[in-house]
Amino acid sequence: MGSCYLITGATSDVGAALIRRILGPEDTVIAQGAGDLAVLDGLCKEHPGQIHRFDADLASPEALDTFVREAGEAAGTPTHLVHLPALRVINTKFKKFDEERFELDVSVQLRSALRLCKAFLPKMAKAGFGRVLFMQTSYTLGMPPKNTAAYVVVKSAIGGLVKSLAADYAGTGVTVNCVAPSMMETKFLADTSSLIVEAAAQANPMGRNARVEDVVPAMAFLLSEETRFITGVTLPVTGGSAL
Repeated sequence: MGSCYLITGATSDVGAALIRRILGPEDTVIAQGAGDLAVLDGLCKEHPGQIHRFDADLASPEALDTFVREAGEAAGTPTHLVHLPALRVINTKFKKFDEERFELDVSVQLRSALRLCKAFLPKMAKAGFGRVLFMQTSYTLGMPPKNTAAYVVVKSAIGGLVKSLAADYAGTGVTVNCVAPSMMETKFLADTSSLIVEAAAQANPMGRNARVEDVVPAMAFLLSEETRFITGVTLPVTGGSAL
């Protein structure tokens, strides 16, 4: 019997690449996107019947509840839960902190994570197996860059959730971990100045920013059965920029 992967933010560059890497012939994917599910058209053609797509606004409690219900109806209890969504980073001084946008990001990243974990982790624990993975950031490792308070605060809260869940479920066969890349050159950087992107690449010991193909293998590792004794960790994928 195959695995069932529930992936939020599946339409991101990382999400699509992760599906391509991990999806086996007997596996299924519950893929959440928000108005951009066409990104997965190619993958759906390559894996007919294996990818179930859901258009869900994670900032809406009603839409989130509907997604949780329909995902469960479509595939039962997932064996793997991968939570990727976040609002794009906007570099801005703290005196211009956008509280409304911050609350939206809290809903998209954190409140949705709480809802999904509450719905599915107890069922994973009852089944005796589960892999839960969150997208973190190297910004929470050591001193973050200037003008990123909103993003760092939400990601730090995600880190606290991961540690708490790891402690709560350590004896059940369910592991909960994070991958924390340094700046990764994807469409997520659309609102980031090219000067900031170039400066991050120059500052990295390897002379470049992270790429999707650097990060996805680390994610696949943390989702594998071989990581049964690894939980509560944040795995840096940073080229040495965060030690």
